[in-house]
Amino acid sequence: MNKDNNHPEEVGGRYAKFALTILVIVYVFNFIDRQILTILAEEIQADLGISDSGIGFLYGTAFAVFYSIVGIPLGRLADVWTRKNLISIGLATWSIFTVLSGTARSFTGLAVYRFGVGVGESSASPSAYSLLSDYFSPKVRTTVLAIYSSGVYIGAGIGLFLGGTIVEYWNSTYPDPSLAPLGIKGWQAAFMAVGLPGLLLALVVWQIKEPKRGLSDGIETPIHPTPFKEMLKEMIGLTPFSLIRQENAGRNILINSVIGSLIILFCYQLIILTGDIAQWIAFGLGCYFITCWIQSLRLRDPAIFSVIFRSKAHLFCLLGFPFIAFVQYAHGAFGPMFYLRNHGVNIGEVGIMLGIFTAVGGLLGIVTGGLLGDRLRKTYPNGRLYIILVVALMIAPSSLLYIYVENLYLSYFWNFMFSFLGPMWLGLGVSTIADLVLPRMRAVAGAFFILMLSMLGMALGPYLTGEVSDFLQDQGVSEGEAIKTALAWCTCVLVITIGCLLTACRYLPEEEKNKVEIARSYGEPI
Repeated sequence: MNKDNNHPEEVGGRYAKFALTILVIVYVFNFIDRQILTILAEEIQADLGISDSGIGFLYGTAFAVFYSIVGIPLGRLADVWTRKNLISIGLATWSIFTVLSGTARSFTGLAVYRFGVGVGESSASPSAYSLLSDYFSPKVRTTVLAIYSSGVYIGAGIGLFLGGTIVEYWNSTYPDPSLAPLGIKGWQAAFMAVGLPGLLLALVVWQIKEPKRGLSDGIETPIHPTPFKEMLKEMIGLTPFSLIRQENAGRNILINSVIGSLIILFCYQLIILTGDIAQWIAFGLGCYFITCWIQSLRLRDPAIFSVIFRSKAHLFCLLGFPFIAFVQYAHGAFGPMFYLRNHGVNIGEVGIMLGIFTAVGGLLGIVTGGLLGDRLRKTYPNGRLYIILVVALMIAPSSLLYIYVENLYLSYFWNFMFSFLGPMWLGLGVSTIADLVLPRMRAVAGAFFILMLSMLGMALGPYLTGEVSDFLQDQGVSEGEAIKTALAWCTCVLVITIGCLLTACRYLPEEEKNKVEIARSYGEPI
């Protein structure tokens, strides 16, 4: 360990393992605050009169759009500023907005607070991916990132358990909500209870040590002199103003305007079709900001742009991975509702059972995937992608079985298998993206990876599943049968994943092997 306490030099040493533990706990809190909405959905619907598609919007789009868009400038800040400070500030932010979610009195109020949770949480993963890539050697990167990513499932499981337990206790203690402290209902108490501890954890995160950037790869990167100026550039890059002073400004603004007009037309048609103004305005804004950012990145940093968008392996991975997330987020949003409507179990039991399945199955699955990925990659350059392909093929039958078997305990068994299989891909996907770019590009590449998962997976999966459920109910289908059919329908998108990843396998070995030369050919000064 270096005597400089600010920069632990021992790659993979004791302190690195300590930092990994802290970052996993942060990720656990991240998903507790994110996932708890799903176990509270029925209570929120009864109190605020929200439809299934409305729940899909709150869980998915309202969170995902802001999470994705703000994640881009924060990802850039993570590449040039102190990453542990950024995580700490983000943790405090999303914890505050989770607490505020417990004060919501309307759909609009809850949506605004979900926006805030999304903004806060967008700082965590790009910074953590970058930190862990410096704390540990590339030889164990897949396993380390898989361990970190296990926080997704541990947190989601704890969120389900805590949410169900708190609501059941609160409702039994205060059957008349008017007699509860401040008139707080069970679902509101649950939001407040899980949000407050995050403020204390934020203080702990502020104290961990920052490793030197690029240390583990032997490509040390100096500290940037103006990190917030770089973030501001990235924020401006999300708007058309970034194009004004660039070469060929007129042509670029024209292209931007045409794409913007097409997005408006497309979203307007979807608003007419579905009647959901908030969903498609939010989604359209997200798509437009992404368009502006891609155009701006191409002009401001052609090396990063080229490495991300001219890599066929990178692009096909970015198109394929989100549709696994599409299925997972849909089931994550409506899995508790499925059991409440179809099996008649109480909210406490659902919270405990699905919480255990999500936490234990998710942890085992993602660590197993990471270990298999590191081992198989030693023999096959495409080893990680092979495992992801197998996972995609196995997710569909396990999800359909837990949905359609009539016996509750058999359904629980297949739900556990779904919870085990589904997460196996995530650490593999993260490390695949990280290994296709240079160290200084990892946080931005990670932010764009998360953006794609969020916009295609999270913003569409829960909402479209809820929309199908609402449509079926309008046709006279029962609530239980409607959500069952909607969850079954969403597995069809895995065909896109399989096609994209089979194509990525053709290009990945060469592009990963030659990434330095490729980056240099695009102007990277190394």
